[in-house]
Amino acid sequence: MSDLSAMIVGCGDVGGRLAQQLMAKGWQISGLRRTVTALPEGVAPIAADLADPTMPQAWPQRSPDYLVYCVAASQHDEAGYQAAYVDGLRHVLGWLAERGQRPRRLLFVSSSSVFAQKDGEWIDETAATAPEGYSGRVMLEAEGLALASGLPASVIRLTGIYGPGREWLLGQVRQGYRVAEAPPLYGNRIHAEDAASLIAFLLQADAEGVALEDCYIGVDDDPAPLADVVAWLRAYMGVTEWSDEQRVRRTGSKRCSNARAKALGWAPVYPSYKEGYAAILKGAR
Repeated sequence: MSDLSAMIVGCGDVGGRLAQQLMAKGWQISGLRRTVTALPEGVAPIAADLADPTMPQAWPQRSPDYLVYCVAASQHDEAGYQAAYVDGLRHVLGWLAERGQRPRRLLFVSSSSVFAQKDGEWIDETAATAPEGYSGRVMLEAEGLALASGLPASVIRLTGIYGPGREWLLGQVRQGYRVAEAPPLYGNRIHAEDAASLIAFLLQADAEGVALEDCYIGVDDDPAPLADVVAWLRAYMGVTEWSDEQRVRRTGSKRCSNARAKALGWAPVYPSYKEGYAAILKGAR
């Protein structure tokens, strides 16, 4: 058993999975979100709206050993992202300071949207960040705030998260989703359970004295062309019809590497889309 504690700010899908993984190892977990009835059993609730600068009434008297900032914007525009990722983080850091609390490390969960590469390049944590969209720009600003917080901090840039309840692509394939095969449109993804396990792994590593880098990419082992993913899903699900239209929601194409995280000893349970989507589809039957 462990006597370590963590506060998960934004304890939703990935945060809730993280809480369960850590509690299974004996960690004490508090979870901050607007609707605390949705927290996993065993998580100490902190009801709060991150847009409100007032410290939540349930803010703990004792400093958590670790702080994980893992929110999802409820409003998908620049103002919503600014409120969730920058203003919300600033409020949480202010509440820590107000209580005189200092966690051992802050983990800020970011996104691969900070990368603008689009020609199928392999990229790692040292690749240039020059985001063209507001989501990447705001995330980069929030990362800077975390790294300049005065706390030891690392950012985790998660790629396309999928899993139970995150099944947009499955729905599209069932409707005959058609994508171009050339040039290949590479996509990066990570199962929600693996996203949580990476965060948990980094927390445990830090607690055991491992020196962490300031950035990690959260991605599986197989950044595959979208056409390959669609073809595999069509065959697995027995889809034979094609849509009349060719539809692709995004134009970016890059291949993210998880070598840095794997060098520490982490490995995804779902190393590619095949294992991950097969598990989702078997679970739905």
